[in-house]
Amino acid sequence: MFFHKITTSSNISNVTSKWFVVFALDDMGNRINELEQSINDLKAEMGVEGTSSPLDPSKQKSDEAKQDEGSA
Repeated sequence: MFFHKITTSSNISNVTSKWFVVFALDDMGNRINELEQSINDLKAEMGVEGTSSPLDPSKQKSDEAKQDEGSA
């Protein structure tokens, strides 16, 4: 005797929505990777590869200290 699981529309809907979320997250991850690669390409093109972000506070403080030392 075989037992078949009865699939309800709510089960199908739940599975569909879960797969939609999985695919959406995967797509977002791919887009983030593409953006990171584009940023790295632009940095390399501009010749600033390996420099820190302009928003990095530690970099700004060290640059300000160097300028103060140079002007003194």
